[in-house]
Amino acid sequence: MGHEDLQKLKIDKAAALRPAARRRPLYWIGAAVALALLLVLFATGVLTPAVTVETGTVTQVYPSQTFTLLNASGYVVAQRKAAVAAKLTGRLVWLGVEEGSRVRKGDVLARLESDDAAAGRDQAAANLGTARASLDQARAELTDASQAYERQKQLVREGIVAKADFDAAEARFLRARAAVTAAESSIRAASAALRGAEVNLEYSLIRAPFDAVVLTKNADVGDIVTPIGAAADAKAAVVSIADLASLQVEADVSESNLAKVKEGQPCEIQLDSLPDERFRGFVHMIVPTADRSKATVLVKVRFEKLDPRILPEMSAKVAFLERPVAAGEEKPKTAVNPAAVADRDGRKVLFVLKGDRVAAVPVTLGARQGDMVEVVSGAKAGDRIVVKPLDKLKDGTRVKTAEK
Repeated sequence: MGHEDLQKLKIDKAAALRPAARRRPLYWIGAAVALALLLVLFATGVLTPAVTVETGTVTQVYPSQTFTLLNASGYVVAQRKAAVAAKLTGRLVWLGVEEGSRVRKGDVLARLESDDAAAGRDQAAANLGTARASLDQARAELTDASQAYERQKQLVREGIVAKADFDAAEARFLRARAAVTAAESSIRAASAALRGAEVNLEYSLIRAPFDAVVLTKNADVGDIVTPIGAAADAKAAVVSIADLASLQVEADVSESNLAKVKEGQPCEIQLDSLPDERFRGFVHMIVPTADRSKATVLVKVRFEKLDPRILPEMSAKVAFLERPVAAGEEKPKTAVNPAAVADRDGRKVLFVLKGDRVAAVPVTLGARQGDMVEVVSGAKAGDRIVVKPLDKLKDGTRVKTAEK
């Protein structure tokens, strides 16, 4: 290999270094962009570790909860109710009501077969007619006998007729008068028999004993109804009814808490079927006996004003109050745990959960509501919030709940 060939094999160091020098600024630019991106990600919280927080809820509280002495549970019970049955045994031929029907006192609810009772009534009415005709006949006879007796009395004084004729006229008059008395007694007996027959016929009609609502229907047309109800396939009560104007809550109060309850005490009633409603009431009666198996005493609470949505046997909760509910305390207030309120830049804020992050929401607070504080504006009931927020928590912080 010659000298010229060896020269060709030499590496030009300057030429080798020139491309690397050109690439070095690109590396620095890429590194700067990456660093800026990381700073942005940290600043926005994307790469910040999630903060573990304890959560709660913005709730609604009633002002009465702050002066409630005792809570008890029970049921709505009609104080006047009846299982309406027939006094006679017979087949039900007509039923005019169903569940939910409103009836007035004296309304016919059902009717039993009554052909025999109707026949007995007709017979008694005919007997009364016969007795009245007999009375008319006896009175006519008495009139004739009385007139003949008076004539004979005058004639015997004048000596025109014999004493025997007068005696016969007198006897006839006395018989006629006795016949009238007997006929009048027969009418009274026939009238009583007619009233009895009409009562028996009335027994075939089952009437409402008071204004009420039908709760259950226990028999159908064709059933045998009997007041005893012991026969096979026989029914005693046709319907059960309740006076909805007599609805009260019957609640069990522990013996140990009975001293907190007194007659006339104001109460607030909540029904499970109407959870957003509160009904005013008062203690009507403390039943003077205890249930030894439950160590409770039954307390009856009357509604101040009944609502048509209140029905018998509904579950209820009763709050026995220290004082009556004042004006403006009927409606619930939005409230939170005071520990959930944080100070940020001189403002009161709540950290509301929005997915896996929190939003700092400024709020206006009101008065204390027992263990809670009223939220006048800024949050609504049902919002999930952070309880006991840390100082490092801020708007947009990524969080995870303690349950996760």
